[in-house]
Amino acid sequence: MNCIIIDDEETARIILQQLCLQVESLNVIQDFPNAIQAIKFLNKEQVDLIFLDIHMPDFTGFDFIDSLKNPPKVILTTSDKNFALEAFEYDCIIDYIIKPITIPRFLKAIQKANNTPIVSAKKETYTESPLNIPTEEKELYINIDRRLIKINIPTINIIEARGDYIFIKTEQQNYTVHSTLKKIEEKLPEDLFLKVHRSYIINIKKIIDIEDNSVLIAKDVIPVSRSKRPELMKRLNML
Repeated sequence: MNCIIIDDEETARIILQQLCLQVESLNVIQDFPNAIQAIKFLNKEQVDLIFLDIHMPDFTGFDFIDSLKNPPKVILTTSDKNFALEAFEYDCIIDYIIKPITIPRFLKAIQKANNTPIVSAKKETYTESPLNIPTEEKELYINIDRRLIKINIPTINIIEARGDYIFIKTEQQNYTVHSTLKKIEEKLPEDLFLKVHRSYIINIKKIIDIEDNSVLIAKDVIPVSRSKRPELMKRLNML
């Protein structure tokens, strides 16, 4: 993918260039210290991907995107966490990375840009696919009162459907979110979670006890439907 970098900080542009060098599918053709120069360039050239800072003199990253008729894919790179909700309103924005940018987080963003797993990089040190990032590093953002709250996925115990809402119970805290069980199920790693009932998804690593058609997780007894019990038993590491 041909890409450009737009950031008013020279150090940030250099870091992104170095990260891009690690991925064979990326080709940085230019970098710019401001959006105006980038717009002039894009009036003549086409690119597949833009790494874009939000806070820049004169033109913000969002102003820049609004100025483009057909914006390519955009990965926002910023030190500001407060604009993630606004970013979701743009179809072209495929990811939102908070600086300082780590290599695993960068590779995950590139995976989204490619729509396929990254299976190799130019240096052996970074050949791991983002899909193999340890589960402990995976995270989920939920929208509550116009705030994005991060949940570490492995800390989730159970998820329960309650009408038009879902109830997420973690090791530390509980959350109620306007969503569906099906939608959140698509966001969860299959190696950890299983829908055991029409109203429940459980973290199978958190099971303490199984009796008849129910499981005990922490202090909660969760029903298991007959149709889901064989799959649950198959997923357990049994003697």
